[in-house]
Amino acid sequence: MRALNYLELESRLHRSGIGTAAKHQRKALAGTDVEVVTSPWRGGTAVRAPASRAVGRRFFAEFDVAHCNLIGPGSVTVARHAKRVGVPLVLHAHVTREDFAESFRGSTLVGPALGRYLKWFYSQADLVLCPSRYTKGVLESYPVNAPIRPMTNGVDIESLAGFEAFREEYRDRYDLDGMTVFAVGNVFERKGVTTFCRLAQATDFDFAWFGTYDTGLHASSTVRKWTRDPPENVTFTGWVEDKRGAFAAGDVLCFPAKVENQGIVVLEAMACGKAVVLRDISVFDEFYTHGEDCLKCETEAEFRRALELLDRNPDLRERLGENARETARKHSLERVGERLAEAYRDLA
Repeated sequence: MRALNYLELESRLHRSGIGTAAKHQRKALAGTDVEVVTSPWRGGTAVRAPASRAVGRRFFAEFDVAHCNLIGPGSVTVARHAKRVGVPLVLHAHVTREDFAESFRGSTLVGPALGRYLKWFYSQADLVLCPSRYTKGVLESYPVNAPIRPMTNGVDIESLAGFEAFREEYRDRYDLDGMTVFAVGNVFERKGVTTFCRLAQATDFDFAWFGTYDTGLHASSTVRKWTRDPPENVTFTGWVEDKRGAFAAGDVLCFPAKVENQGIVVLEAMACGKAVVLRDISVFDEFYTHGEDCLKCETEAEFRRALELLDRNPDLRERLGENARETARKHSLERVGERLAEAYRDLA
């Protein structure tokens, strides 16, 4: 079987969660009998495809299943082609109206229009894949008129191998000391940057957020506020060249996200044996258990007490981290590959 695994705007999204999810899919499928192509266009790009058409060749590459990871015009074009020629269409719902809110400037205001568009777009699929049962429920509420199947984004444990060796380098680089509270990924209010910074103001721990942040016109006012004038014990590192350095430097992942479809960074931290403190939102109930492989909190006071407890009790930190490793193993790319290949075969 030949499957298209398409990520529109891939060069711009390689640092995003969607980009990471697509990488996971492709690496996972490499261990199956599915042959993967990543561009829908004959010649490899949309620019070269018309030249192929001009000399009598097809505009589109050949594939048995079309799997799109984004929602833009390129993906719409692929979806229309797939429906026209009878190729099964899989649309991956990484984007919802709910998780787009509180990301970029004006993102919350476009929510109603985005919801209508997503309902139309995802309803074209023969199968919609999404990262969690929570996301399935969100899509059903629109409602999306297509079969919906939850499937973990997985975690690339192999990509984190040897992270321990980076600890001294990255802690020295960012002047981190003691139990360091950290986050990884793009800085958004949706991911809890205000809670993160207020916790820093209320405690004496070093806090570090490893990830890119916008400062231009499209950046939210909240992100600009905190990154331009952070609390004294907070470091916003910007992009780091090796994510293993972030997981090495930090001791406790603090992830007070308000909305998530899954949260790959949580699985990555768990794969590194880190203690994790999460906001108590419904999506995390599917995957994690309070007191076993994480601590869950609702208020800033609860977050503060959780961090102080983990500082006082390194044995608890270690126990949560070890249990978290076991949780991460349940989301291996081998399992993702098996489930993806099965989904394709069901449609072919």
